[in-house]
Amino acid sequence: MHDQLIIKVESLKNMLIARATGGGSNDIEYNELRRELTAHSRISKMLPRFVLSCRELSEFWGFIQPKFGTYVERREYLRKELDPLLTMLETESRTPSDAAITATVQTISSSYIQDAWQKALDRRATDAEGAITAARTLLESVCKHILNAAGTTYDDTADLPKLYTLTATQLYLSPSQHTEQLFKQILGGCQSVVQGLGAMRNRHSDAHGKGLSGTTPASRHAELAVNLSGTMATFLLQTWQVNRK
Repeated sequence: MHDQLIIKVESLKNMLIARATGGGSNDIEYNELRRELTAHSRISKMLPRFVLSCRELSEFWGFIQPKFGTYVERREYLRKELDPLLTMLETESRTPSDAAITATVQTISSSYIQDAWQKALDRRATDAEGAITAARTLLESVCKHILNAAGTTYDDTADLPKLYTLTATQLYLSPSQHTEQLFKQILGGCQSVVQGLGAMRNRHSDAHGKGLSGTTPASRHAELAVNLSGTMATFLLQTWQVNRK
C-alpha cells in the first residue's frame, strides 16, 4: 500500500513540476490523483495547501506562475513542499512492523493509546522531537492502562522507568522474578530500552525547553525511538492479554 502511495505522490510531484515549468497538463489524471490522495486523512494533512485548493492544473498555474519567476525556483519549491510526505511514506514502507504494532494497539479500548501511536507514526519522518515525545507517551500510557486494569496503584506523576518497573512486576517480566540467566538478560535488556527511551525523551523531545547547548535529534533517532516504543508496547500488551486468559 505504501509503495502505491509513494508512486502516486511522485506522479503528482512530477505532474506539478511539468506544469510549473512550461510542460503540458492532464487535468483528468491530476483530478484522479488529487481525489485518491485527499481521501487518505493522514496523507491529506501533509499535502501542500495549494493541492487542496487547486482543483484544476490551470488553477495551480495561476498560483505558481506569479509566485516565482524562474523554473529553478519553482522546482525547488515543489520539492520542499512534497518531499516531507514522500519521506514519511518511504520510512513507513521500510518498517513492516508498523502494521503488527497497529493491530495490537487497536485491540485495546483506549483512544489515548491509539492516538499516541498514530502521532508517533505521523511525526516520525518529519518531526523528530514530536515523534520522540509521542513514543514516550505511548509506552507510558500502555503501562498505566495495564496497571489500572490490574488494580495496581501508582503515583500518577511517576516517570516512565518507575511505571515500567511496576508493570513488568505485574506481568512477571521483571529480571528479579526469574532465575534463568537467559531470561534475566533479555528482560534486563527490555528494562534498559525503556530507561533509554525515557532519557531520550528528556534530552531530545519537544517536551522541554532547550538552552544554547540543546541538540536536535535526526529522523533516524525518531525512527529508533518510535520502533522501540512500539515493540515494547506490543510486548507488554500481548503479555497482559495472555495473562488474562
